[in-house]
Order: sequence, then structure tokens, then C-alpha cells
Amino acid sequence: MRKIIHVDMDAFYASVEQRDDPSLAGRPVAVGGNPDGRGVVAAASYEARAFGVHSAMAAARARRLCPNLAFVRPRFDVYRAISAEIRAIFLSYTALVEPLALDEAYLDVTGCEQLQGSATLIARQIKQRIFDQTGLTASAGVSSNKLLAKLASAMNKPDGLTVVPPERIAAVMAELPVSKLPGVGPRTGERLKAMGITDCVELARADADLLRARFGRNGLRLKARAAGRDERLVEPDRPAKSIGAETTFDADQLDPQALLERLSPMADKIAQRLSTRALAAYGVTLKLTYADFRKITRSRRFSRPVARADELRAALPGLLEKTQAGRRPVRLVGMQVGSLVSLSSLTEQPDLFTRGVDELPPDGR
Repeated sequence: MRKIIHVDMDAFYASVEQRDDPSLAGRPVAVGGNPDGRGVVAAASYEARAFGVHSAMAAARARRLCPNLAFVRPRFDVYRAISAEIRAIFLSYTALVEPLALDEAYLDVTGCEQLQGSATLIARQIKQRIFDQTGLTASAGVSSNKLLAKLASAMNKPDGLTVVPPERIAAVMAELPVSKLPGVGPRTGERLKAMGITDCVELARADADLLRARFGRNGLRLKARAAGRDERLVEPDRPAKSIGAETTFDADQLDPQALLERLSPMADKIAQRLSTRALAAYGVTLKLTYADFRKITRSRRFSRPVARADELRAALPGLLEKTQAGRRPVRLVGMQVGSLVSLSSLTEQPDLFTRGVDELPPDGR
């Protein structure tokens, strides 16, 4: 049986800010967004969550829910540095560490000999070392696979440690609504509900052929996960699926040229991140949020992978023309590259410095 730990820092960004500024201790804090209601909340402290504030919420709504909310500018360099410290702690136990973000990771400690090979003792010691070294708390889940470990880490937040042994799997899954399963978003949840499936017991008992017909292979994966089964391995070198950046304007913007000017440095930033990771992208996506909070995306696919900022920038005007920019005010603009490939995996590495957007197919697919 595998021994998997999922470690999730507690309200990571907000906790860092409360740690570094004693005046924020015990107060509702939002990282990101502005007091005037512009922008989006990137993270919320537990005190803010008590008022219903959460990440990805518009700052204006967060302010209405919690009038005393303290808005703090994100310090991603600080978060990344602390994340690196925490990852070094993980790596002192096992090389099988799969970061999911700056604030969470899976560890496979099946072969670890420290602390008599006890995953529970290892998780407890990791939590203590994180606190001693950073002053921050983490929650950990321990079980036999990634799904159960992640579910367990969320059960007793903050500063929790939860173990799901084999004999408890059925009981844990029986209490779980399907909406808590990875891969079940609002749309899939509604489709399952239309089939009379709202909890994991019902999903685990559902007819496999029917699920396959409705959801393809994902239907069978969901059925397995509803029973607590998950064969995914902890992947230390799991490649990024996409790289992106976005920003919110201080005032709604109607001028398309102003949008392009704000997008230009994002292309530089994304290209730098591609270069650092030795990756190239087959696709680029433009993202807009209008003043009424309606979101829209427009994408193009390159005929060959690209990695240069000027190539990414050259694709943006055409994408912008396919939106209502210039006719509807825009509050947020962003871009993202996807369909990433490792340069080392290309059998014939393309000339990433001379060819680019002029080779895009006319329909952008």
C-alpha cells in the first residue's frame, strides 16, 4: 500500500501578510484587489472567509460582505521564497514531491525510512518544521492515494492532521457530495444531478456503461474516485499545463490600444517563464472581463510551438478584434499560453526565433 501525504498551507498568502504585519493579526485580510473595489481577491484570511470572502471574488463584492476588510498588495516574490523553504523540507524526506502550487504539494513517502516509515509521524514532523522555520501553519492529509490524502487535508483546517486508513475509506466517501470530487465542476455536477446522482455513494453505484456514454472515459474515472480509488502517481516533474498573467485596470478601459499596451509586458513575462522552464507553446488565449463582469476568451493555435514574446504579442491584435473591446469597457485583461511542450522533447526543434504567428491557420484552430 502506498503512503501519500498532501500538505496544504493554511490561507498561505494572507497568513504571510498577517505574520509580517502584526497590525493585521486577527483581522479579515484580502490579498489582492483595492479598497476602492477594483481588482480581484487572490486570497482571503480565515477571518475574511467568515464573512463569505474568498479567492477570485471581485474586490467590490468582498468589500460589501466585509466592510472592515484590509486589502494588501500581493508579494509573490516573498511567497515564492517561503514556498522554496517549505519544499526543501519536503525533499528532506522524499524525492517524490509533486507541487500543485506555491502552497500545496503531494509527497509519496512509501519508501521513506525516517520515523520508522510512519507517514503519520512524517506528516506531523513536517508540519512542526514548517511552523518552526516559517511561523506558518499547514494542514496535512495522509492516506493510500492522492485523492484521499487531499480530501483528508481539508477536513480539519487550519493546522490539522487527518489520516484516512483503509477501514475508513467507505465512511469518508459516503459523506462526500460529488461536487467535492476533483473533475466535478458546476456543469458536470448539474449533469450528474439530472441523472439523480448527488453524492459519492450514488456515483460509485451508477452503471458504468451509462457513465461512459454520458461522460466518456471521465465517467469511469469519476466512478472510481467516488469509491475512493485513485491510481495517479506522485509526479515530481509534472509539466505545467499553462502559463498566464492578468491585471485589473484602475478604471474600466475602452481603448483597445490601452489593452494591448497592458498585454505587452505580460507577453514578456510569459516568454521569460517559458524560457526558464525550457518550454514552448502551441496556443495562446486572450482573456477579458467586461465592466459588467462578463468574461470572454479568444484563442489561436500556432502551427508550431513558439516561445518568444514578440510572437505572442503579434497574435494579440487579431484576438482582440474578435472581442467587443472598443465597444464595451473592460475591467480585466489577461493572456495565457497552453499546449506546452518541452524543447528537449521536440525531435526537430523549430526555429523559435524566426518563425511564428504568420503561420497560424486562418480559423485560429
